[in-house]
Amino acid sequence: MILPVSTTIRKNKILSVQFEVPLIRVRDASSIVGSLVTLTTKHLNDFRAVWREQLRTSADEDQYWDWEQKQRIYLAGGAGIYEGYAIECEQLTQGMMILQVRGYRSQIDTNRRLVYVHSLATAPWNRLSNPNLNGFRAVGSALLRFARFRSEELDYGGLVGLHSLPTAEMFYRKMGMIDGGSDAEKENLTYFEWYRRDPASIEESRIDEGIESDD
Repeated sequence: MILPVSTTIRKNKILSVQFEVPLIRVRDASSIVGSLVTLTTKHLNDFRAVWREQLRTSADEDQYWDWEQKQRIYLAGGAGIYEGYAIECEQLTQGMMILQVRGYRSQIDTNRRLVYVHSLATAPWNRLSNPNLNGFRAVGSALLRFARFRSEELDYGGLVGLHSLPTAEMFYRKMGMIDGGSDAEKENLTYFEWYRRDPASIEESRIDEGIESDD
């Protein structure tokens, strides 16, 4: 469950957010509350000082992702097309995500808009590929669920899409996303989408079929 603590919005653009998100400590499987917040310089500093070296010595497919460069390319312009978020726990960045909230449509129904997850990563010590007793579970799922929350806030009906790195495909299937197959336009990465029918179109269908609503 995502619990809002504070949100600051100006001219339909999110300036800052803080949400409580449940995480699980690997060491003892205890529950702990993290904070999902707007991506800031603090998180990029954690990437530079802590994440980067651990990623470079790993075999993970995102080992050469540069979150500082991503911030400059996608977030620094301030056009309102992209949004960045991070999860903090115990004063350290545990995960980061960049969303595209404008200009992307569902591959299942191209008439509908969705939130596109441009980049999502958990800290190296939180990954199954690099087990660490001091790490946390549920960081990636908390970020992904927040993407759906933003889709609902934007009246996109909870639709979320993304292209997955090969090793993350099982995770997105477990999260209940629809496997859209490989996409030649995105380096043959597999496309996934959280899709649900528009309630308005379901109601129209019921009327067309002569079925009265119980409401």
